Amino acid sequence: MAHSLPLRLRRRIVAAAAIGGVTCVSVVAGAALADLSDPSGRSDATASAGAASRISCPAVSGSLPEVPAGARAEVDRNLALLDAQLAEASSRLADSPGKGGPDPDFVRDAVLGPLKDQRSSTIERIALSISRQGVTAPSGLGALAGCSLGSG
Repeated sequence: MAHSLPLRLRRRIVAAAAIGGVTCVSVVAGAALADLSDPSGRSDATASAGAASRISCPAVSGSLPEVPAGARAEVDRNLALLDAQLAEASSRLADSPGKGGPDPDFVRDAVLGPLKDQRSSTIERIALSISRQGVTAPSGLGALAGCSLGSG
């Protein structure tokens, strides 16, 4: 014979699980934001040495027309994905080997090339979600896929 928990206890368990889930989400979000400021997790001295090279990408959100309400959620998800792709590429760059900076061929082939491909397909998804709502997506969004290595 199975014993079921009283309703009051079940509610407490569900509430505790919800609070725990929210706490986990905020910890993960905080860690993600910390990764954006210094994705390498290094000390200030070594981080400043690696800060000489930084990936810069053109902003996509400023080039978009008024996004229809039906496409807003998908566009926002894809804009967030662009930020995550940049953070991941920056992390890869920070972890790259090499004295005096990463090897230029490595940066092109293993960081900037894949980042451009990822951004290109994400930007295409943004344009597609806008055009599905009957709004013409602006031309030239594909040119925003390429990123470059800058200083500081």
